Amino acid sequence: MLKRHAKIIRLIEIVGEVSGRKKLQKMVYIAKQLDIDFDERFEFHMYGPYSEELTLRVDELCNMGLLDEQVETKGAIHMYRYTLNDTGRDFLRFHEVDFGKGEEVILRMNEENSRFLELVSTILYFNHLPYEEMKAKIFTFKSKQRYSEEEIQKGLQLIEELRALMKANPAALM
Repeated sequence: MLKRHAKIIRLIEIVGEVSGRKKLQKMVYIAKQLDIDFDERFEFHMYGPYSEELTLRVDELCNMGLLDEQVETKGAIHMYRYTLNDTGRDFLRFHEVDFGKGEEVILRMNEENSRFLELVSTILYFNHLPYEEMKAKIFTFKSKQRYSEEEIQKGLQLIEELRALMKANPAALM
């Protein structure tokens, strides 16, 4: 059970800080789609693929004192920032997690904003469909985001870039 928690802690250790719950959700979903070893189940949600399990695990990690959660409030919007603390680092010493080349993928994803990662995760969610159908789903389900064809192309390029990073070393699957 705690191995699943350790993977989340390790992701945050790799990047230093994750800004936003949505961004964390998308990073884990994309990583999982690239065969990086995450266990959470995802369903399609208003903001793309979403895992209740991941939300609960992050809450547990914060409640156990293994992650720090800072909340910034700007009007009606709450922005959450997750960082690893010393207790979490100690925990990782007993629960080793090695993502291999997946670490490069995680670092690369963290360079992007949550809006773009939402698009990328949605592309991956509908990846089994022909391109035109996938694009139609994005324009339908994500109409409020107003994604452009150019953004979809950039999302596909990022997916290929991340896949290339994974192929550079298949050991990331462990």
